[in-house]
Amino acid sequence: MTLTPRKNGSRRGGGRRRAVFALACALGITGGVVLALDLSSDEPRTPALPGHPAPSPSDVPSPGAPGIGDPLMPLDGNGGYTVRRYTLDFDWQAPRTPFAAATTVSATATQSLSRFDLDFAGNTLRGVTVDGVPARTARAGDELVVTPARPIARGRAFTVRVAYTADPTLHRHRTDAIQDYGWVPTADGTVLSPQPNGARMIFPADDHPSLRAPFTFHITTPPGLTAVANGRLVTRAPQRDGRVRWTYDSEHPVAPQLVQLAIGRFDVVDGTGPHGLPLRDVVPQGLVAETRAYRALTPDHLAWLEQRLGPYPFRRYGVLVGDTELPVALETQSLSVVPSADLLGDQVAAERNLVHELTHHWTGDSVAIRRWSDLWLSEGHARFYELLYADTRGGPGLADMMRSAYEQHDQWRHDDGAPAEPHEEGLFRQMRYDGSALVLYALREKVGAATFERVEKAWVTTYRGRVAGTRDFVRLASKVAGEDLTGFLTSWLYGSHAPPMPGHPDWRVDPVEPVEPGGEGGEG
Repeated sequence: MTLTPRKNGSRRGGGRRRAVFALACALGITGGVVLALDLSSDEPRTPALPGHPAPSPSDVPSPGAPGIGDPLMPLDGNGGYTVRRYTLDFDWQAPRTPFAAATTVSATATQSLSRFDLDFAGNTLRGVTVDGVPARTARAGDELVVTPARPIARGRAFTVRVAYTADPTLHRHRTDAIQDYGWVPTADGTVLSPQPNGARMIFPADDHPSLRAPFTFHITTPPGLTAVANGRLVTRAPQRDGRVRWTYDSEHPVAPQLVQLAIGRFDVVDGTGPHGLPLRDVVPQGLVAETRAYRALTPDHLAWLEQRLGPYPFRRYGVLVGDTELPVALETQSLSVVPSADLLGDQVAAERNLVHELTHHWTGDSVAIRRWSDLWLSEGHARFYELLYADTRGGPGLADMMRSAYEQHDQWRHDDGAPAEPHEEGLFRQMRYDGSALVLYALREKVGAATFERVEKAWVTTYRGRVAGTRDFVRLASKVAGEDLTGFLTSWLYGSHAPPMPGHPDWRVDPVEPVEPGGEGGEG
């Protein structure tokens, strides 16, 4: 996601479960290990029968955890299963109008499950089945708790179908760069902006950036509208009533926050990128000619980034022009959203946004972050290459931008946490952008440009299609550079003060000014 300069500014849980999560987070335990701890007292244990050994703990049905224990957002994601595929069925009617929807989640149990959760917010629930059999449900905050008719054995594949009435006006607000997220209505349809955890307002999900699965999309629209989604158009099938059913396949696993599903009066403009890469731009009718000049630069942007990061990691790419009041661009996988205003203004600013979102497809989309505190790896890389590109195209100089960021670094650390130690409320503020790009700049100054480029290519190649975090980056950078960079990078990524900048002994950090009570602090 691109941060643009502008001013910006409860979890529920009860008793034993909240205490378990607090302990798990303190111990750095997530996923399946948390599940073993979360044995709620209201779930019956299977007693040992006379002459029979007691079942092993892994075979006793127990609840899947309501989150994976991410320290910043502990209820994001769910435990007890892994998702193998999502299938979304949307019967779209009109802008801001509720419509019939269903999500089918194909999953595999990683423990013996008495019940499990899906992240699901708002919308009117119509019914839930597990393997075709109605299941009991309860809703608590953003958790949809599903109790199947019979426990699900560890290792067994199962299918959950959630039928609901979708509300395409649902959105939430953050005081950082994200601002409004969820559904983004347009004059004739919608686009999606799910980051950071707004997918749950659109479909029931295992909603954390480290948890990915392939998607199939079935969207039925009135005549005259076009539906687009991540990946490849499989079929466009006219229906007897004149409506049209569109089917897309994501082609790659996608994190819920990177799902895109847009509906409107669009023109789809096909093209070709480096090495024959299929390009697909989706543009509101009437804006094709006006946005063509900047959209036509995508092949150049791809070639420039491939020189520095290696081959593009997906099967296609394109730009979805968002003709909305959405103030930010977003790296939805294989189809980045870029506001129309960005493509109708200054070229340097437009290219910065275009390169930023494209860079995310290497770092953030392909190499997914392990936990939210690793966001600096995603946004910092996107900002760094955005600025490096602009430096060669008449934009602000990279060194000048990094010196300015260095001067403000302690203030950003004070307001919103060090690069790898964010506060939840300031997750998408300036520190995760310019402040995190500064960490990469410092590394380049430390090891030299040639070694830095080898580190970067190794990073996106080694972890292509995988999940990785801060420790992985520090370890890999040390290996490629041939020196232990743990101490150097730790001082940059954690703590309250910016270290000296290698090669720039004259750079100084401004003193920290306390934020006024009630002030929001930072920019976003």
